[in-house]
Amino acid sequence: MNILKLVKSNNSKIINANTKENFIMGKDEILEPKTIKIFGIYFTLNIYYLKIKSPELNIQKNIVNIFLPIKLRKQNNQVLLNNILLKMYTKITENEVEIIMEKARHQFGYAPEDYSIYKIPGALATFNKELQSITINPYISMYSKDIIEYIVFHEFCHLKYKTHSKKFYVLLEKNKPNYKVIEEQIQNLKY
Repeated sequence: MNILKLVKSNNSKIINANTKENFIMGKDEILEPKTIKIFGIYFTLNIYYLKIKSPELNIQKNIVNIFLPIKLRKQNNQVLLNNILLKMYTKITENEVEIIMEKARHQFGYAPEDYSIYKIPGALATFNKELQSITINPYISMYSKDIIEYIVFHEFCHLKYKTHSKKFYVLLEKNKPNYKVIEEQIQNLKY
């Protein structure tokens, strides 16, 4: 899957930083993080200041380059960086979860009334019993596709069984046979 296609939008476009009109004015060494994960793969994160009007993002190989307008160079841009990364993760998650939702609909034979991608403190996903809807944390796309699929399938099981009963786990195992291995992997995840 080409991650670059997933994050390209009106506010994030690909540029060639070496062109005369957009030459690099400097790299930011202060902003954190220096690395990020997408689908469980580490990417180096570089922040550059260019003669541009709005922030831009470029992903190639294992590098994410974020270009900020030169006028922002002497400001604390941590909040801006966090917002750009949230937007990137949201876009990636929207695309990946849509694929997994379709797979789950076919496997389970039912689907939630609705689902949304929204930042959830302390959780990768939640299920709302009253609304019959699933909320997915955009930062879920930091983890492997297998973990993302497990999380979505887990929430699908809640559509039928509200609690983690024996029947819940039978249904989960039927649709995600390696769920125990994944549960061990996600026990210590930070999100």
